[in-house]
Amino acid sequence: MKSPSRAKLYNQDAWLLTIPAFIPLFFLSIVPLVQAIWTGFTDLQAGYDFKPKFIGIENFRRLIGDTFFWQSFRIGIVWAVSVTTLALFLGFGLALLLNQKLRFLGLMRVLSLIPWAMPPVIVAIMWQILLNPAIGPVDSILRLFNFPFADKYLLGDFETAFPTVVVIGAWVGMPVITVSILAALQGINSEIIESAKIDGANAWNRFRYVTLPAVRSITTALVALNIIWNFNSFGLVFVLTAGGPGGKTYLPALFVYNESFKYGNFGYAAAMGIVMTISVILMLVVYLKARERQDEN
Repeated sequence: MKSPSRAKLYNQDAWLLTIPAFIPLFFLSIVPLVQAIWTGFTDLQAGYDFKPKFIGIENFRRLIGDTFFWQSFRIGIVWAVSVTTLALFLGFGLALLLNQKLRFLGLMRVLSLIPWAMPPVIVAIMWQILLNPAIGPVDSILRLFNFPFADKYLLGDFETAFPTVVVIGAWVGMPVITVSILAALQGINSEIIESAKIDGANAWNRFRYVTLPAVRSITTALVALNIIWNFNSFGLVFVLTAGGPGGKTYLPALFVYNESFKYGNFGYAAAMGIVMTISVILMLVVYLKARERQDEN
């Protein structure tokens, strides 16, 4: 009888070693996910002894006609695209700056991580203070330059609340993009850049034909991740505006939160979560397919 090969024994040992990591993953991720999906097909509500009944797709039928949810959904898409785009431009620019030989470069790199290192609640409170017309410095700066929205609380005005929250969201998301792109920039072989200079390529051509191709893959991943994070954003906007004024910043995650913990409709909220998850997956598939076709061309 043949004894098991060394490779087969090694594979068996490898699977055994993954069990300690898989157990918490199973109970903390997979079980709640399955429970949430099941809840979306029930009438689970607070105050009813938590004995839900299976109602099939009734929650999803109700969701199709819920104009408030789809308005929130639209706001969420605009928010995710706006914050991701602005954060990408700011992060890319800062990464290019930090890739230069500057004084106090180490300190600048550390400072660039502060928005990411701060808890979202602290960030929100800080910006509420900064934007407060009575005590914050931002309003004084706006008045100095005769900005049209001076003397207004930017987070409380119908016209300025959403763009203000977008800027704050981009400020929070910028450090991760900066660090990731900076790492890609530092991985570019300096000999390639020097060769491009010798061949007469100016700064723009070096950026277009050397830098951009080198960071294309990491940029694609960053955009995909930021779309997911921003579409599902909750804590920052919840503290900043709680969805106001007048629902201008009412993101889908806020809608799900209120439906669950304010109105107690856990089954309906779970159905919303399922729709949000599927929508994000579809958006990512479309985006990645578009990038794949662009790369082929």
